[in-house]
Amino acid sequence: MDDFIAARSQMALSLGFHIIFSCIGMVMPFFMAVSHYKWLKTNDEVYKNLTKAWSKGVAIFFATGAVSGTMLSFELGLLWPKFMDHAGPIFGMPFSLEGTAFFIEAIALGFFLYGWNKLNKWFHWFTGMVVGVSGLASGILVVAANAWMNSPAGFDFVNGKYLNIDPIQAMFNRAWFSQALHMCLAAFTATGFAVAGVHALMILRNRNAAFHLKAFKIAAVFACIAALLQPLSGDISAKDVAKRQPAKLAAMEALYQTEKPAPLLIGGIVNEKDKTVKGAIKIPGALSFLAHGDFKAEVKGLDQIPENEHPPVAVTHYAFQIMVGIGTLLLLVSLTYFFILFKKKPLTEKRWLLKLFVFAIPLGYIALEAGWVVTEVGRQPWIIYGIMRTKDAVTPMPGIAYSFYIFSAIYVSLSIIVTFLLYRQIKMVPVLYNKPETK
Repeated sequence: MDDFIAARSQMALSLGFHIIFSCIGMVMPFFMAVSHYKWLKTNDEVYKNLTKAWSKGVAIFFATGAVSGTMLSFELGLLWPKFMDHAGPIFGMPFSLEGTAFFIEAIALGFFLYGWNKLNKWFHWFTGMVVGVSGLASGILVVAANAWMNSPAGFDFVNGKYLNIDPIQAMFNRAWFSQALHMCLAAFTATGFAVAGVHALMILRNRNAAFHLKAFKIAAVFACIAALLQPLSGDISAKDVAKRQPAKLAAMEALYQTEKPAPLLIGGIVNEKDKTVKGAIKIPGALSFLAHGDFKAEVKGLDQIPENEHPPVAVTHYAFQIMVGIGTLLLLVSLTYFFILFKKKPLTEKRWLLKLFVFAIPLGYIALEAGWVVTEVGRQPWIIYGIMRTKDAVTPMPGIAYSFYIFSAIYVSLSIIVTFLLYRQIKMVPVLYNKPETK
């Protein structure tokens, strides 16, 4: 493995792990806050126990997210020093603000975890909300920094120099809103379905049904609303990418030739050597509509883009198909769930629906990872789109492959530890939360 591939692999691995931890840290506090609110309004001890159980999960993922996020910060400087040398002064603002949001989240989480029976009950609930809002803000700020890499702004690039730097314009670049919206909805969808699925499994096993049913309902509502909204944000993102990054859109759809109108491909096997796609289902004019809002519009293909600026088409196309396919499946599950609620059917009698949620436990995160593959691989060969190539930003230091192996071992260890802690937490539910509290 050469050092360039090792550096890219290490960043991909680090981001792949961190995105899961950070998404759960962004979303779970809101589940916790809803449960806490229901306890304050109803005085139902099950909601109080659920809030305490979820808060421990939030603490676990906050700690692991802090570790993986810190590692990522070092990796940016160590693996991509030329990138940070030029980009740091331009897009450093969202990272510095993210650090502030992180510390606010840490302080609020401390208040929440240790504030039971010590703080005013509504102030205690408020601290839980602050955990969620600051976590969400952290995610949006990091995505704004990534959006800048896709849509560089806030500077003038003259003779290889970055002049007239405007950090505000850089942070609020043209891509930040569409990416942040899509990412936030993806986080709620993935985490919501994962949490709901775990509690659905416990209901199917008839373990602490009252506890897990309440938890399932809260998580499922968040997940299903987000899944229904996600296609709208996807449409906004597609139209934005069509304007700013036509090469990425062409790779997503494996569109080798410019077409008017352009069909939308479902599936298909990409042959990058022959520049063909076999076995795909074509929907006439659909890509033209998704990209430009017009079924007869022209969509630029890779034939109009220099060969040395083509992204890896197969990887981008397959990742996009996975993301859209899973998103569509979760949309159908969401519609089914709301139909059952509308009919006022007891969820415990719909075991098939609970099994659907169990099946969906990993799907949201698979789609999430696939979406990030589309974002990052589809931008190649650029690290700053149209300005700096990825190969020009990598460190000249040798031995990066060994760093990749070490970091891989660290992340595997973190995953094992987190899985063990969560498994133990779920197993302890009947022990910790199935008894009345002693005064």
